[in-house]
Amino acid sequence: DFSKHISGFSSLTAPESFNYKKFFEMVGLKKKSPEDVKKVFHILDKDRSGFIEEEELKFVLKGFAPEGRDLSDKETKALLAAGDKDGDGKIGAD
Repeated sequence: DFSKHISGFSSLTAPESFNYKKFFEMVGLKKKSPEDVKKVFHILDKDRSGFIEEEELKFVLKGFAPEGRDLSDKETKALLAAGDKDGDGKIGAD
């Protein structure tokens, strides 16, 4: 259960405090199986397009905890840049 890993993550509510590296570490994505990573991907891919777009990333914290806040544009762009391996402006499942 990913939400239990981030329940104490201050970036859930503190403005401009999101650090994607710390977030990935806290939810343990690097240690998850490919199947678990796909589950997280499908949680975030709200429109089921097969990609996570910038607009969907803005709400990433709410996907893990109801009290989560929206990311700022700056935070969203940094998170997108970290996950966008081919530079197309969205994150694919692979």
